[in-house]
Amino acid sequence: MSQKIAIIDYKMGNLSSVKNAFLKFGIKPDIIKESSALKKYDKIILPGVGAFADAMVILKKNGLDEAILEFAKSGKPLFGICLGMQLLFEKSEEFGSHNGLGIISGDIKYFDSLKFTHRLKIPHMGWNKMFVQKKSPLFKGCKDSFYLYFVHSYHVVCEEKYIIGKTFYGYDFASAVQKENIFGFQPHPEKSHNNGLKIIENFINI
Repeated sequence: MSQKIAIIDYKMGNLSSVKNAFLKFGIKPDIIKESSALKKYDKIILPGVGAFADAMVILKKNGLDEAILEFAKSGKPLFGICLGMQLLFEKSEEFGSHNGLGIISGDIKYFDSLKFTHRLKIPHMGWNKMFVQKKSPLFKGCKDSFYLYFVHSYHVVCEEKYIIGKTFYGYDFASAVQKENIFGFQPHPEKSHNNGLKIIENFINI
């Protein structure tokens, strides 16, 4: 399959692991920083680890926020991973209140430890199950539940209609979302061995 895929570089995460996951399928994505370049691509990945507010500052400084919004409206597939997923939403309460890209309605909230049935550590770190809630091209060939690798202290709170996967950590939270051509995963598929590689493969085949 001949397609052009871009990984957005905004200095918030290890991009090489994401790129290497695609290379396993013979796809060589470009790592790009220029907002004007996005329209040339068939699909884009918005990865990331770190602070929500810092990420938005960098995206706006480089004009990538508007470029991502324009790409999202084009109908082409966009995949947000970890922090990249959270940035797709309207607001985050991480270190204050900060506006996101607003592509999907919803907010980013800190884990509510008062809801935990027993003592759990924050951040939520390590292997945990994702339970499929709805059909999605990202889940083609996947089981109803499977393990993925997580590292995060905040999670999405949004309408059920957008939630395609949930995970239990003290309580159920949205760990995968979809709004038409927009996809988001809280865990790191690029770090999740065969299960994660299947998600990457499915994104390539969308």
